Amino acid sequence: MQPIRRRILTLALPVILSGVLERMVQIVDIFLVGGLGADAIASVGLSQLLIMSFLNLLAGLTMGATIMVAQLWGARRRREAAEIATQSLRLGLLLAVGTSLLGVAGGSAGARMLGATPAMLGLMRGYLLIIFSLFAFTFAVDQLIATMQGAGDTRTPMIAVTIINALHVLIAYPLIYGHWGAPALGVDGAALAVGLSEAVGSVYLYVKARAAGHLLPLRDHRRGQTGRPIVSSLRQIVRVGLPITFDRLLQQSAQLAYAKIILGYGAVVYAAHQVGLNIEALSFMPGNGFAIAAVTAVGQSIGAQKLAKAKIENWEANRLAVLLMAGMGLLFFCFPYLLLRAFTTDGAVIGYGTLFLKIVGLLQIPLAISMVLSGSLKGAGDTRFLLLVTTIGAWLVRVPLAALFSGLGLTIGWVWSVMLVDWTTRMVCLVWRYQSEQWQRLPVINRTP
Repeated sequence: MQPIRRRILTLALPVILSGVLERMVQIVDIFLVGGLGADAIASVGLSQLLIMSFLNLLAGLTMGATIMVAQLWGARRRREAAEIATQSLRLGLLLAVGTSLLGVAGGSAGARMLGATPAMLGLMRGYLLIIFSLFAFTFAVDQLIATMQGAGDTRTPMIAVTIINALHVLIAYPLIYGHWGAPALGVDGAALAVGLSEAVGSVYLYVKARAAGHLLPLRDHRRGQTGRPIVSSLRQIVRVGLPITFDRLLQQSAQLAYAKIILGYGAVVYAAHQVGLNIEALSFMPGNGFAIAAVTAVGQSIGAQKLAKAKIENWEANRLAVLLMAGMGLLFFCFPYLLLRAFTTDGAVIGYGTLFLKIVGLLQIPLAISMVLSGSLKGAGDTRFLLLVTTIGAWLVRVPLAALFSGLGLTIGWVWSVMLVDWTTRMVCLVWRYQSEQWQRLPVINRTP
C-alpha cells in the first residue's frame, strides 16, 4: 500500500503545484485588473470563460493522447507512445490555428450572446483579439503537458508552468497600469502577458519533450517509428478522445448558459461569482492533481494488465483528494471574507461572494470524488460514460434548475445552490459505474503491437 501511495503522491503533487501556478495566470489577471473596477473583473472573467470554450474544442486530442500514452507506457511500448504524441501535436496545432481564427471572428458575438454589457464588450474586444492571436501557444502548452503526464513525468510540466507564471506576473503588472516605462494597456495588457508567457512555456516544453523521447525524431515525418501509418494512430486518439471533446463542450456550454443566468442578476453579482470561482479554483487543484494521477497510474496499470493494482490506485487517489478538498471546504465556509478581501474592496462584491463561498464549501467532497473517479475512468478509456454523466449533471440538473429558480424570481443563493445538486448527482452516477467494473473490459490499445 505504501509504494502505491508514494506513487500517487509523486504523480499528484507536481500536478497540484502546476495547477495552482497555471490557475494563477487567470487569478492574477482578475487580481491585477481588480483596481480597474467591477466591469474589468467581469470582462476578464467572461473572456476567460469564452477562451476555455474554444480550447475545449481540442480537449479530445489532449486527453486522448494522455490516455493512449499512459496505457502504451504501461505496456512498455514507448516508441509507439511517442508516435501517438507527435501526431496528436501536429494535428492539434493545425486545428488550433483554425480555432484561433474562429475566436477572433466570433469572440465578441459570443460575449453579446451571454449578455455582456456595452462597457464589458468594449473591454473584451481587445483582450479576446490578443489571446486568440496567440492561441496556438496556449494549445501547445496543454498538449505537451498532457503527453508528459501520460508518460508519468509531472515534474517537467511543473517547471514549465512556474516559468509561465513568473513571466506573466512580471509582464502583466506594468502593461496593465503603465509602470516601469510600459504603456498603460489596461485589460489588453493582461491578455498580452498571458500570450507571451505561454509562448515561452510552449518552446521550453517542446525542447524538453523532444530531448526525453516523448516525441518522434524530426526525420520521422510521414510515418512513426513503429512503421504504422499516421492515420492509424490518429484513429485511436479520436476513438478515445472524441467523447471527451463533446464532454468538455457540453460542460462549457452549460457553464456559459449558467453564466448568462447569473449575469441576469447584474454585473456586481457576476463579479462576485467570478471572484468566488477563482478562489474556489484553489480547491480544484488537489482534485485535479489526484485525477491526473489516477489517469496516469490507472492507465499504466491497465496497459500492464494489472487490474487489482489499478483499483488500489483509484482508492488512494480518492482518499487523499477527499481529505484535502474537505479541508479547503472548511476554509471557504469559515473564512470567506478574508479570502474575498484579497481580490476586491467592493463591499457589494464581498457580500455576494461570501454567500457563494459558503455554498461551494459544502460541495467539496462530492466534487473530489467525482473528479478522481472521472480520472480513473478516463485512464481505463471509459470516456463515453463520462459524456453521459456530464449531460445529466450539466443539462438535466444545473441549467434547468437554475433557469427555473431565476424565472421564479428567487435570490441568487438558490441559483448558486444548484451546483451542489449537480455535483452530488454526478458523484452518484460515477460511483455506480466504477462499482460495476465495466471499465475493466474496455479496449483502448491493441494488446499486440
